[in-house]
Amino acid sequence: IFCFSNQLQKDLEEVKELLTKATRKRVRDVLMTEKQKLELEIKNQPPPKPKDVAEEEKSLLGGYTVKINNYGWDQSDKFIKIYISLSGVQKLPAENVQVNFTERSFDLLVKNLNGKNYTMTFNNLLKPISVEGSSRKIKTDVVLVMCKKKREEKWDCLTQVEKESKEKEKAAYDTSDPSEGLMNLLKKMYAEGDDEMKRTINKAWVESREKQSKGDIPMDI
Repeated sequence: IFCFSNQLQKDLEEVKELLTKATRKRVRDVLMTEKQKLELEIKNQPPPKPKDVAEEEKSLLGGYTVKINNYGWDQSDKFIKIYISLSGVQKLPAENVQVNFTERSFDLLVKNLNGKNYTMTFNNLLKPISVEGSSRKIKTDVVLVMCKKKREEKWDCLTQVEKESKEKEKAAYDTSDPSEGLMNLLKKMYAEGDDEMKRTINKAWVESREKQSKGDIPMDI
């Protein structure tokens, strides 16, 4: 964690340095967004544990650690609920399933489940949560992480990163110029498509240009 925090701090210093040199508004806006993201990540980093505590935890863990990537989530007016499937987790002692919460993150650690340890980390949650009101429940083959919302409002997604990704994708097609939106869509389809898709788009483009040159359709479409 300490090493990761150092890297974030170095990234932030470099972004600040670039900001002093940037003159173009668009470039400055991008750098400012990155600066704010880094500051938020650094703020949400859990404090480093004393070396003796970290070493003790490491010796208790043993085996090897698996990072959990699969989960489901749901929400009510008061809670964000994250469901993590782990076969046999209900057989563990309760203290083997630990969750640490901050206002914008949580870390899950499941120790010694069938000889393995499991971890999951969520940073930059979309909105603040109440650390005191959040908890975890152990059910049959499932760990349920309950994040208490600070405000009773609907979340569109779990993290700030997901929100920014959705907004960028929407902005690519949400434009006042319909032809520009269509071009963005075609570019995305071309970039992500297979060879057959690329041939189809190329053919349609060539035919479109031929029609334009003959005056069959307006040049701006």
